[in-house]
Amino acid sequence: MEYQNPQPSQGSHAVPAPVPVPGLGRTVISETAVAKVAGIAARAVPGVYSLGSGPSRALGAIRDAVGSSDHAAGVHAEVGETQVAVDISLVASYGTPLHSLANEVRAAVYRAVEELVGLQVIEVNVEITDVYVPPPVKPSLSGPAEREALL
Repeated sequence: MEYQNPQPSQGSHAVPAPVPVPGLGRTVISETAVAKVAGIAARAVPGVYSLGSGPSRALGAIRDAVGSSDHAAGVHAEVGETQVAVDISLVASYGTPLHSLANEVRAAVYRAVEELVGLQVIEVNVEITDVYVPPPVKPSLSGPAEREALL
């Protein structure tokens, strides 16, 4: 008996989309799960300092310092049967062009949610609530003469 490949052999490496099987149940993806996927995608974009609004940065810094991170902070998702809408608020790093940053975040969220969650993204609203300006760098006493002066 000979094996016959049901796929066309034209060099295509496309994976066929899964076909839902009726009668086996349904899948529900929570708003929290979608918000986490969107949050992780948004944080990965260069120029995003943090998610959420400016005043919550102190709480976020404490959470990050102890090793805990709320990936969905600053992200709200509305999930329907086949579609999702995402709202993201973020703090940008100073020097990053804000419109370009919003477009890059939007594209990353669209891509991640559609690929990982499998729902159609109908909109991604990006609100840039603040710009992070790093504090000035303090000169350090790193030379041997300064170390001896401290002893």
